Amino acid sequence: MPLQAIATERLYQQVARQIADLIRSGEWQSGERLPPERDLSATLGVSRPTVREAMVALELAQLVEVRSGAGIYVRDSASDITVSLQNGIDTGPSPFDLIAARRVIEGEIAAIAAARITKPELKAIADAIRKMERDIESGQQAISNHEDADLMFHLRLAEATGNTVLSSLVEPLWEGMRKPMFAAISRRVSLPDNARQAAKEHWAIHACLAKGDAAGARDAMHAHLDTVRQMLLKD
Repeated sequence: MPLQAIATERLYQQVARQIADLIRSGEWQSGERLPPERDLSATLGVSRPTVREAMVALELAQLVEVRSGAGIYVRDSASDITVSLQNGIDTGPSPFDLIAARRVIEGEIAAIAAARITKPELKAIADAIRKMERDIESGQQAISNHEDADLMFHLRLAEATGNTVLSSLVEPLWEGMRKPMFAAISRRVSLPDNARQAAKEHWAIHACLAKGDAAGARDAMHAHLDTVRQMLLKD
């Protein structure tokens, strides 16, 4: 018997598949509202972030629809949709895993940069924040423009460590944030609308860099990414 490739699924994919199977078996009928995320989290024994990701994956697979202020409902055509589930629901890495990874890596990047940053590097980082603010105020903070300025800040901060390996880690993490899963969950909670808050938190990181405060820079980066995580869980 020839060897078979071992299928691996992220946790949110496993949860999404289980819910999809229940929908197809008739546990929830077309047009019926699914239980709240908190209830599903308790029933399935997984975290609420995992359930949030599973719901977004099912939404992308067109099995459910999110009705603002009303909940999540089984789509009328859900029983006819099977193709997107045959090979697993893979819409990108877990957004909450991405934020957790960024918290570890970019927190240390901020601390290292604070200990050795130069004035030109500090100015380049400030310029990236100002570009972000200009995009916001001009009404051009579409995902592409806002993300470019945001990414520029984080890349320049990483470059200020003087460590090419660390600086090479940032952009791949951001690529994961451009995958369908992260993009969908960002739209769902209106994450782009919080650009002003992100810019404010970038300035807090910059202030610590300017003082050479490594611990403060780490804490400020952690606080920034904790805010993003909280926004992704917003109802």
